[in-house]
Amino acid sequence: MWQAEIRVDLGAIRHNVTRLRSGTSAEVMAVVKADGYGHGMVPVARAALEAGATWLGAATVEEALALRAAGIEAPVLAWLIAPGTPLGDAVRAGVTLSVGSQEALAEALAAARTVGRPVRVHLKVDTGLNRGGAKPADWTALVEAAARAQEDGRLEVDGVWSHLACADLVDHPSIDAQLAEYHDALAVAARAGITPRYRHLANSAATLTRPDCHFDLVRAGIAVYGLSPVPGETFGLRPAMTVRARVIVAKRVPGGEGVSYGHTYTTKAQTTLAVVPLGYGDGVPRHASNSGPVLLGGRRRTVAGRVCMDQIVLDCGDDPVRAGDVAVLFGPGDQGEPTADDWADAVGTINYEIVTRMGGVRIPRVYDGEGAE
Repeated sequence: MWQAEIRVDLGAIRHNVTRLRSGTSAEVMAVVKADGYGHGMVPVARAALEAGATWLGAATVEEALALRAAGIEAPVLAWLIAPGTPLGDAVRAGVTLSVGSQEALAEALAAARTVGRPVRVHLKVDTGLNRGGAKPADWTALVEAAARAQEDGRLEVDGVWSHLACADLVDHPSIDAQLAEYHDALAVAARAGITPRYRHLANSAATLTRPDCHFDLVRAGIAVYGLSPVPGETFGLRPAMTVRARVIVAKRVPGGEGVSYGHTYTTKAQTTLAVVPLGYGDGVPRHASNSGPVLLGGRRRTVAGRVCMDQIVLDCGDDPVRAGDVAVLFGPGDQGEPTADDWADAVGTINYEIVTRMGGVRIPRVYDGEGAE
């Protein structure tokens, strides 16, 4: 008998990738960083590839190598690489590395020299997000150095890319400004002799709303998991994650009783309290104290009192709730259960954070739709 679980619908993952592919002529990269946004990196990667994704996106070299260790041979881009990170295994495994500075280029070339094979890279230009990538003032020197290394056979520039800051705000003027900067960066690269196979700028939001940003490859992250990057729009996506647990204690208590740490909630009358074995140790935001929505017994409840490390409490009034009943924190919403967006609204965050933080070592993931559709 399970106590708590995260159910991941791989059929929904495949549906979402198919939906994304239908809206673009570009190839689709499924971003599976952070353990697949909490859904499980390897199962999600396989489902996305089955549905026609041709690339996988990983933040770190370690994530990329974990995909290789699982037997996944599709192209993988890793882009969050600290100075001094050992890169030899990544080069051997054919992982594509993001390079956004002269220093990063030098480390990639050093790894290629050690391994004895060229390193494949995607050069990153900073068009306005002001995180990774070369600023326009440094871009010319970077692409010229990369072009020289490519001519020498030490590296292959397979891509040029950048990342949008405000694509979820569909009419934000920064999108057009960044797109223009990206076109300029491509022109500079072309003058240096670099004509990459893959040009990519679009994240999930731009994939769904800005076809002029698609180029050769789009990087879909949150949309792969069925969650919309644009508030108020669903785009036909299907959420893949459901989080649920069984009530472990249901007890009658009188009115005027404090509930959970600090007694920040007090029962208004005699009531049934239900204890659900999920807490911030499992990814439930502590900010959901007295605000997180949960479906139990056919009705939505609100977390009563503080979220604890291992459990939450629900005030169920006179409803016939018993130990063993299933409480659903969030899911697709098809059965009236809250969604990840509902939880995000309740705690003042985004749906990305809600799903990505779920899991840990105590809650097993259970996969539905293991076979290809």
